[in-house]
Amino acid sequence: MMIVDIVKKHEPITSEEIAAKLNITRAALRPDLSILTMAGILEARPRVGYFYAGKNTKSLLAEKIRSIKVSDIKAVPVVIKEETSVYDAIVTLFLEDVGTLFVVQEDGSLCGVVSRKDLLKIAMGNADIRQIPVSVIMTRMPNLVTVTMEESAFDAARKIVEHQVDALPVVKPEEFEGKVKYKVVGKVTKTTITRLFVELGRG
Repeated sequence: MMIVDIVKKHEPITSEEIAAKLNITRAALRPDLSILTMAGILEARPRVGYFYAGKNTKSLLAEKIRSIKVSDIKAVPVVIKEETSVYDAIVTLFLEDVGTLFVVQEDGSLCGVVSRKDLLKIAMGNADIRQIPVSVIMTRMPNLVTVTMEESAFDAARKIVEHQVDALPVVKPEEFEGKVKYKVVGKVTKTTITRLFVELGRG
């Protein structure tokens, strides 16, 4: 994880300095720092910066996060069919106000994920986005990072940070004609995890 490596090498280091080294905005960095701090991997000190703390399993907050299941925090996913055009996917993205769309086959099984970045790249080209299906640009199974309802909020947060994704599909494995397929039953996003930490902090 690049953020952790930067903190290890330059601690103490401020969020502004981390953002500059990654060439991203502080706003884009904030959810990742929240996850890493609440998970006990980083330690934040006011007016000083961030330090590497390691995974502090004795932390009450970290233990609490490990005890919360994905089924307790999952949100409703926005799903589209693989033949959906890029244009219609963009419209759906804005109407639903989400950053990630989950792509399913006719039987409802997960086959891909398309992000805001994927759609932006194709829309900025000269392609006819009304004719191109999202199946052409999506990230396909089995290259997707997923999470199940039985996994912990900590597991979901760790996957989001380690794989540098904005959202995880929550899946339920089902066997069909000798093959395992995955039904999308929810989603966990950076916003989901950040909201959880805020609620725990208030509690």
